[in-house]
Amino acid sequence: MRKLHAFLAASLFCGVATAQTKIPVKVVVVTMFEVGNDTGDTPGEFQHWVEGEHLTHRYAMPAAYHDALMNDDGVLGIVTGVGTARASATIMALGTDPRFDLTHAYWVIAGIGGIDPKQGSLASAVWSDWIVDGDIAHEIDVREVPKDWPTGYVPLRKSTPYEKPRTDENGIVFHLNTGLVDWAYNLTRDVKLPDNAEIRERRQSFAEPAAKKPPFVLRGDNLSASTFWHGKLLNQWARDWVSYQTDGHGTYAICGMEDTGTLQSLTWLDRAGKVDSKRVLVLRTASNYDQQREGITAAESLAETKITKYSAFLPSLDSAYRVGDVVVRNIVTNWPTLRDRMPQPKP
Repeated sequence: MRKLHAFLAASLFCGVATAQTKIPVKVVVVTMFEVGNDTGDTPGEFQHWVEGEHLTHRYAMPAAYHDALMNDDGVLGIVTGVGTARASATIMALGTDPRFDLTHAYWVIAGIGGIDPKQGSLASAVWSDWIVDGDIAHEIDVREVPKDWPTGYVPLRKSTPYEKPRTDENGIVFHLNTGLVDWAYNLTRDVKLPDNAEIRERRQSFAEPAAKKPPFVLRGDNLSASTFWHGKLLNQWARDWVSYQTDGHGTYAICGMEDTGTLQSLTWLDRAGKVDSKRVLVLRTASNYDQQREGITAAESLAETKITKYSAFLPSLDSAYRVGDVVVRNIVTNWPTLRDRMPQPKP
């Protein structure tokens, strides 16, 4: 019996020791793709973070799309892979990895996307309160859509576009912590963003005043869809869809492909006590406009819109790092306070 008690005591001690030796993470930076290597070549969304934050410690992640990289300050970076399915799987793999303590970690999801010219300009940076899924729905081919319908896209469990009352479906709408978004926006609103002759010329091809502005930091909401859509008509659908799914509270500004997948995993990881989903921020920067410029068709514009060939591809990557890293550095610097109490926006 004594041997059994000794064994149980030793087992309990080992369990506690293992829990105490987990690596504490202060900030997780989530990016979605990298073009080639993590350093030293044409950058994707991850490379500026690896080099700027000195993410030199690599942790193999065989159940995820990409290994986790970390620095000595407690900042961990990861690449999810493109699309909601890969993003969801990678974040779940990270969130359940026994090596990391993510219970107090902040999450900065930082990627590029297509911006609504009514809301912003190339290389601008968008902090979002609402993340809306653009994939979960019914759809009728455009050639068979009733003439009085504005779109062939119909909300799940409805029979006509934008039918009321809206049905709340888990995974379609995520509302982030507005206080935290306020804080991040106020902290970064005056960050100077990169501009160059090419994007100055391109933005003059749009009539909207916001599209003509030099790059700036703004608030606006995010449509997440694994289908890469493009064009003025689908832009109007995006505006209407975000407004409908948020009961008029959200204003569509920028699109991405992975964010609802990431947020779905974080929601369930929160439920399991692994993360705090109130500590999540989503930042998207404008690599391109989500529609054609004056004088060309949507198809011609889409043909120009290829990864690494976006009109603001490199500036948008720069913007994501410049803006996002202000938040990351602030969290790390003020960690003794922010570990247990989230930052408060200035009144």
